[in-house]
Amino acid sequence: MTDDTELRAWAYLARVVEPPNAPLLSLCDELGPIETAAAIRARSVPHGHDEVLTATAARADTDLAAQDLDVAARIGARLVTRDDPEWPAWPLLALGQADTAFRGGEPLALWVRGTSRLDEVASTGIALIGSRAASRYGEQVTSTLAGGLVAENWAVVSGGAFGVDGAAHRAAVACGGQTMAVMACGIDRDYPAGHARLFDQIAESGLVVSEYPPGTTAAKHRFLTRNRLVAAMSKAVVVVEAGRRSGAANTAAWARKLGRPLGAVPGPVTSATSIGCHQLIAEGLAALIIDPQAVIALAAPDGSGDMERGPVRSTDALSPEAKRVHDAIPARGSVTIEEIAFSAGLETARVRSALAHMDVSGHVVNVDGAWRLA
Repeated sequence: MTDDTELRAWAYLARVVEPPNAPLLSLCDELGPIETAAAIRARSVPHGHDEVLTATAARADTDLAAQDLDVAARIGARLVTRDDPEWPAWPLLALGQADTAFRGGEPLALWVRGTSRLDEVASTGIALIGSRAASRYGEQVTSTLAGGLVAENWAVVSGGAFGVDGAAHRAAVACGGQTMAVMACGIDRDYPAGHARLFDQIAESGLVVSEYPPGTTAAKHRFLTRNRLVAAMSKAVVVVEAGRRSGAANTAAWARKLGRPLGAVPGPVTSATSIGCHQLIAEGLAALIIDPQAVIALAAPDGSGDMERGPVRSTDALSPEAKRVHDAIPARGSVTIEEIAFSAGLETARVRSALAHMDVSGHVVNVDGAWRLA
């Protein structure tokens, strides 16, 4: 757990440069947050880190750490740092390996509002993104996809904007699932203002996340920078609607750059809001998505998805051998041990042992000497 002194240092560093900034992150890794903050204030950094002085020149003398933490606390938000247990280190790792010239790099820290753990949501997230000027068709498809994903224990990630983003968040909330809105402004800003109530609802069961300190206004370059986080903290990215020139294309590019599976939803050939999706599909850059099952297959192509990363099945805890026995029992009717052994290709004694364990766990039931699924 980060102590107060370290937390204030992190808060200072989170504001002292426009994120992301790889040189500052490197210095933090070398010195730690407290010494790094002190070095920047003193305008004296170790040899080889002169870029940090240049990047922090405009804001080094402005220390709003205490105020930022107070503002966050008043709205139920917190600063999650790289030292915290809920830091999503694995999802964000790819950003550290990305080309920093492409607005890359890991975030230094993240402002988080909501009751869920950031690492858990980021490890089960699937991004649904698209046009702000979404059509009725686009909003309907988005709602169907979001509802189907949360029903299978996936979290819906998007950017909190009007159109596809808003439809994705609203559907996830309405279905009782988790959703994460990644913002391009301060954690205390409702942007767009028309989604203020929606952000409150998201925070009740999911998360509102921002790389930017309280009070930061939304700006075009911040939306582009934010998009890398949407892609990074998602197991897959799906473009529901996108015009010829769409911000969703930037997030889609990040998905490809970070190795995240990319999907796109087809629309009417006459629809200007589907041109971008059709282009991604036609060029082989995105898989064609028609339903939630296609999205899940994109995120977990091997059908795995463990307890942290995807939907949980009742048979997940079974041993490989027990799963073979389970699969050998038909969905309807009962079968003998000998029939199960033949179908599974296992010795009768091993089948009997597996059945005994599954009987205790409630996976199978013995009926007059035969076995059926519970």
